[in-house]
Amino acid sequence: MGLTTVHATISTLELPRRKAEDTFLVDTGAGYTVIPYKMVKQLKLEPIKKQKFSLADGSTVTRSIGHAMIEFEGNKAPSTVVLGQRGDEALLGAVTL
Repeated sequence: MGLTTVHATISTLELPRRKAEDTFLVDTGAGYTVIPYKMVKQLKLEPIKKQKFSLADGSTVTRSIGHAMIEFEGNKAPSTVVLGQRGDEALLGAVTL
């Protein structure tokens, strides 16, 4: 069984011309898509709330949640996303899929 990745374009809902691209690991076990810290800063994504998450290793982290437009494989839709912190990987979660 291999890992699946997709190339995705992320933009803000308020300013759709503000875009960034990256490769995301498809993680059907993750509820939300995680936008990497560098992209969060580049796009100036704004948090709407904070939420706790349980990770696969049993630890718990708190992250900010926001919204973004996500485009991949010819599909484009707004999605609730996790605003990643330094060290967080780019993940495409089940809600976005």
